[in-house]
Amino acid sequence: MASNVPVVAVRGSTGVSINLGPPNYDLVTAFAREDSKNCNAMAFDPQGKYFAWLNGVSIKIASVSTWRVVADIARPKVSCLQFSPLGTYLMTWEQPFVTTASPTPGPNLHIYKAESGELVKDFIHKRQIGWEPQWSSDEKVCARLVNSDVLLYENGDLEAPAHRIQNQRVANYSLSPGGAPYHVLCYVPGKSGQPSFGKLFQYPKFEAGAFIASKSFFQADKVDMFWNRVGSAVLLLTSTDVDKSGSSYYGKQSLHALACRGETAMVLLGKEGPIYCVAWSPKSTEFCVVYGFSPAKATLFNLKCEPVFEFGTGPRNAIHYNPHGNILLLGGFGNIRGNVELWDMPNKKLIAKMDAPDTTLLHWSPDGEHFMTATTWPRLRVGNGFKIWHYTGTLLYERPWNQQEQLWEVLWQTYPAGVFKEHAVSYRPVEGIQPSQPQASKQAYRPPCARGKESNFKLHDDDELPSNAKPNSDGNPSKAALKLKKKREAKKAKKEQEGSAPSGVAVTNGDAMTAVTTVKLPPVVAEAELTDDPEKNKKIKKIRSKLMEISRLKEQRAAGRQLELNQLDKIKKEDELLKELQGLVL
Repeated sequence: MASNVPVVAVRGSTGVSINLGPPNYDLVTAFAREDSKNCNAMAFDPQGKYFAWLNGVSIKIASVSTWRVVADIARPKVSCLQFSPLGTYLMTWEQPFVTTASPTPGPNLHIYKAESGELVKDFIHKRQIGWEPQWSSDEKVCARLVNSDVLLYENGDLEAPAHRIQNQRVANYSLSPGGAPYHVLCYVPGKSGQPSFGKLFQYPKFEAGAFIASKSFFQADKVDMFWNRVGSAVLLLTSTDVDKSGSSYYGKQSLHALACRGETAMVLLGKEGPIYCVAWSPKSTEFCVVYGFSPAKATLFNLKCEPVFEFGTGPRNAIHYNPHGNILLLGGFGNIRGNVELWDMPNKKLIAKMDAPDTTLLHWSPDGEHFMTATTWPRLRVGNGFKIWHYTGTLLYERPWNQQEQLWEVLWQTYPAGVFKEHAVSYRPVEGIQPSQPQASKQAYRPPCARGKESNFKLHDDDELPSNAKPNSDGNPSKAALKLKKKREAKKAKKEQEGSAPSGVAVTNGDAMTAVTTVKLPPVVAEAELTDDPEKNKKIKKIRSKLMEISRLKEQRAAGRQLELNQLDKIKKEDELLKELQGLVL
């Protein structure tokens, strides 16, 4: 390769162009700019030898070392392309179609030699989801899902499968990266009333009972599989589109782990809510999960699925490790304004915080020190452009787009492992530039009636600070155990408060949820005794609770606090509740 300066490929309504990365950012003149307005896709091969793109007429493959086009394949309808791990093959997919002359669709998945554009093999694959054949890292094994069977080919011979996983109703699969021994994880959906399974096989032992690990689970409409880089462990994220219990708008999710040595585990998360993102560290010894209702929590787990570090809570839904795994980027994009945190992973320290608003695309540079954020069409139709940042949060380069132009995609050039060395993390910001667009105010909005007055409201009251995860004496407790523990603690706290309060006095939280306020109960409430009827007792307790709340609100009103309309409505119901209580006690 001519240079170890990563380049950036840009695709949009003006075609495809190549720019140098930091520190020059100049246009690469050796690349003949593609001016077509129909460039539907582009890709670098994982080894950084070839760059391919579509222009609506043909597939073009260029050698990165010279930027000379080595293959031009006439396929105007191709919409997706992908390289194999070593860059030997280029795979393409196009929408199947029929004509009156040919009523049956022809092959729409093609595999070419990247160095020459020679067609190696073509297949029929109707669905766009999961169209890509999967390869082992050494390209000795290739796998395809056909109906409910997984076909496996060896040593580049794609004419006939060498092995087959069949008669197991496989809905999805994933071939492990890395070298031999190879492993295949299969998702087998359950029938009515029966669990689904994730079954891990070692190549080439694919008999029905030959799996080395199996994980069963209910409630899975789809699954996502995440292998670590060396292919020794895999995470299985199960999701349902609808949570039948009604507790979540996002459906229901769970995370399971399977190891190639046969161990399985469920990853127990410390907060209720959806799982937004899961990512393995490139070092393959730990993984990070962002989960829970807002503000989301981020936790680092080891291979035993034990929490080893808590990043606290905050506005985040994305995880991006740099290629070396020594820097972790936690971001909040989409419906979050673009908060970014950068962490020094060896020392578990925060390097910097920054904002990257309207980000729809983020990629790390292969050097591990720079990353790119972009605002792309059609996700956002205004403010298109991309920026390049240093990991200390400094903006180095900005390229905005004109209103009439559209930016579709930005890619860093890829490199083989080991080309860029891992550098020690520095906390000192480098010299950069100021963004051209004005930054949004970080001050919380206050209504006109509250401006100029002191506020005791804290915007991030529920946020948790980062900390090392403390080992639990019960190991990893289940969600049910955590709920029981919380109930026991709440009951104990209530008894302590009741024991310290004088007779006829209830202790509750005050305005700012910090001060303790004593509430005097009405005589009728204080003297009300329980009856022998359990149903009546439930009603008496419920009314007592409401009357205690009303007494507290009345004292706050007497102290000069302005109450809300719903709180005033509660006070108006006091006489009605007292009459109902008298009727129950008599």
